[in-house]
Amino acid sequence: MVRLNVNGSVREVEVEPDTPLLWVIREQIGLTGTKYGCGIAQCGSCTVHIDGAAVRSCSMPVSSVTAEQKIVTIEGLSAGASHPVQKAWAQLDVPQCGFCQPGMIMASAALLAQNPRPSEAEIRAEITNICRCGTYNRVLAGIQLAAEGGESGRG
Repeated sequence: MVRLNVNGSVREVEVEPDTPLLWVIREQIGLTGTKYGCGIAQCGSCTVHIDGAAVRSCSMPVSSVTAEQKIVTIEGLSAGASHPVQKAWAQLDVPQCGFCQPGMIMASAALLAQNPRPSEAEIRAEITNICRCGTYNRVLAGIQLAAEGGESGRG
């Protein structure tokens, strides 16, 4: 039995210790916003926050997370998609197919929490998620809009 704090709720699940956190979140807990893309922590579709840090959950065994650590998925990022990054994404129509976007949003939110005014170079260095549709320019614009605190940003 594993105890996890996911989106503010403590959950107990019975899984093997080497089960990837992604599969526990999706299959045992039922939160399917976090996506499976590559399974080797390269694409970032599975990005969640653990204690505020962006983590790729597909390659993280559930046994490496304690009940004291706070896991946040895309479903728990904000009420009503009110996070500045989510609002900027909607304003700028950032997603094309949308598959990678939960991971992109989670990585971007973690970046802005650590660095509220990142430069373009810092964004490009930190956001290494892969988008098959190639919406990178819109992702960059969305992060910049959220950081600027414009209509869709903070404040």
